[in-house]
Amino acid sequence: MSISRLQEWTIGRLLETASGYWQPCALHAAVKIDLFSTIGDRWLPSGEIIRMLQADARGGEALLNALTAMGLLLKSEGLLANSEFARTYLCKDSPQYKGYIISHHHHLVDGWAQLDRAVCHGGPVAKRSHGEERERESFLMGMFNLAMDIAPKAAAAVDLHDRRHLLDLGGGPGTYAVHFCLANPELRATVFDRPTTRDFALKTAERFGVGDRIDFAAGDFNRDEIRGRYDVAWLSHILHGIGPGACERLVAKTAAALDPGGLLLVHEFFLNDAKDGPLFPALFSLNMLVNNEQGRSYSEQEVRGMLQKAGVRDVFRLPFTGPNDSYVIGGRVEKAGKEPS
Repeated sequence: MSISRLQEWTIGRLLETASGYWQPCALHAAVKIDLFSTIGDRWLPSGEIIRMLQADARGGEALLNALTAMGLLLKSEGLLANSEFARTYLCKDSPQYKGYIISHHHHLVDGWAQLDRAVCHGGPVAKRSHGEERERESFLMGMFNLAMDIAPKAAAAVDLHDRRHLLDLGGGPGTYAVHFCLANPELRATVFDRPTTRDFALKTAERFGVGDRIDFAAGDFNRDEIRGRYDVAWLSHILHGIGPGACERLVAKTAAALDPGGLLLVHEFFLNDAKDGPLFPALFSLNMLVNNEQGRSYSEQEVRGMLQKAGVRDVFRLPFTGPNDSYVIGGRVEKAGKEPS
């Protein structure tokens, strides 16, 4: 570990860290009861907001005060309103709404509260169900909303002007495929993911005017064959969901689907080679431990090794940085490969 990255611990910092979940829980509760959308563009007395939410007077007042202290609500002359940030990102009628990913994080809380069990047992723990459909919607829409912010920047950083067919592996709603196609008029794309995401992906492509250039292949990329030939493959936040052996097989399978000279790109939040930072990828490994049988964060060194083992050469890092220390590494396959057995 780099000594320069060490932050001095104090009793104050210790207690702040131990109670650090209080603010997220207040935010989760506000999103869950749609508090910000209820306020919208208006200045309202707290009693009116509480009445509209059908909340308890004591509980509602405490939550409103906490959100004001957090800077998400504004207070003036006895009236409350959304801050500009809350109005932009926490109201459902805003095109930049981020409430779905916050709901997804809320659904993870039960597992994190049992982290000690996961650490001792080495695997995921039983969690309270919030409803399969609700959890799936929060995850898919949350990933879509986040990708809508990141994908245009990633597409601008990746030169695909001479590429013709992109594989968006595990692409879900197809957000990256859409933006790569928008940035490269000669490019078409195939989104490979589970059948439940097909309608969402195709509707997204139509919405952005590239429906005639994006198709969908349904399947489980860990088990099913990747059909077709491609000259570029995009794997965004896929590897952290599976174990090291499965990662090696998936990278090899993807490389085998590329034509000679094909480009294989991996977008992840990477650990450093010592695996003791940055902070978000290190904590995300714990999130995978609680919720997933094998997944974890990987270092760039580990993923470079997977690419090279799969016959990917001239591995490079792109000048692109996303949130939570994410970036893109990639390389080119030398020759058409065979899918690993």
